[in-house]
Amino acid sequence: MSTLVVQRNGREATAGELAPLAFAGFAHFTALQVRGGKVRGLDLHLERLRSASMELFGEAMSDERVRSHLRAAVEAGPADVSLTATMYSSPGEFTGGGEPVGPDVLVRTGPPASGPDGPLALATVEYDRYLPAVKHVGEVAKTHLMRRAVQDGFDDAAFVDRRGRLSEATIWNLAFWDGDSVVWPEAEMLVGTTMGIVRRQLDRLGVPQRVRQVTPADVPALASAVVMNSWTPGVAVHQIGVTRVPAAPRFLDLLHRAYQAEPLTDF
Repeated sequence: MSTLVVQRNGREATAGELAPLAFAGFAHFTALQVRGGKVRGLDLHLERLRSASMELFGEAMSDERVRSHLRAAVEAGPADVSLTATMYSSPGEFTGGGEPVGPDVLVRTGPPASGPDGPLALATVEYDRYLPAVKHVGEVAKTHLMRRAVQDGFDDAAFVDRRGRLSEATIWNLAFWDGDSVVWPEAEMLVGTTMGIVRRQLDRLGVPQRVRQVTPADVPALASAVVMNSWTPGVAVHQIGVTRVPAAPRFLDLLHRAYQAEPLTDF
C-alpha cells in the first residue's frame, strides 16, 4: 500500500483540482505524524487549523469535518505516515476577498519521518516572520535562510527578531535547559503542536518551565538547547551562532519521555 495519498475534502484529488494550487501561496497548514492510524495532540492541530482559517479566511471548517477528511486519508494508506493538511479558499490569492468563502482542505500523506539525529549547528539570522502565529505556506525566506546557513557551514538557521531575541528556527521551535527548568523563548513565533504536547506533559510530570527572553548573548549561560517540530520532540543543538552549547542527554531524554506520555488518539 502506497504512503502517498492526496485528497481534497475527503476524496481523491484530481489533476484539475490540484493545478490551481500548484503555485498558490495563500493557505495555511498543519503537519503531523500518524502511527498505528493514530496521532498525538489532535486537539492542538484542530485548534491551529481553526484559528488560522479565521485569521486568513474569516471562516473555519468545523472540527468534525476536518477530522472526517483526515480520517479518510489515513484509512486510504498504511498505518504509519506523515500527514499534511492544507486549508485554502477557492478565491485564492491576489483577490480582494469579498464575502467569506468556506475553506477547503487538501490532505497529503507520505512516508513517516522522525527528523535528523543531530546535534545541529544553527546560524543566527535577523528575521521576523509575517503572521508568526500562523503556519502559512508563504515561507520562501525559511528555505532561503536555511540554504544560506548550510552554505556557511551550519546545519540550519535560528531567527533573531528585531528586538534581539531568539524566537524559533526555520522549521523548528527552540527550547533550552538552564540546569533547573525548561526555558521557552519569549517572542512572536509559531507555537508548535509538539511544543504544546511537551509543555502540557512536562506540567503533568512536575517539571519546572519558564518563558523568558533569550538573546544570543544569553546562550553561553544555558546548559542545553534543542529544536523540535512535528517530526520529533527534540534534536540536540551543539552550536548557536558562534557559541558552543553543551550536550545534555538527560534533557533530551526528558523531552522525549514527555512526548511519549501524550496518548495516541483516533481521528
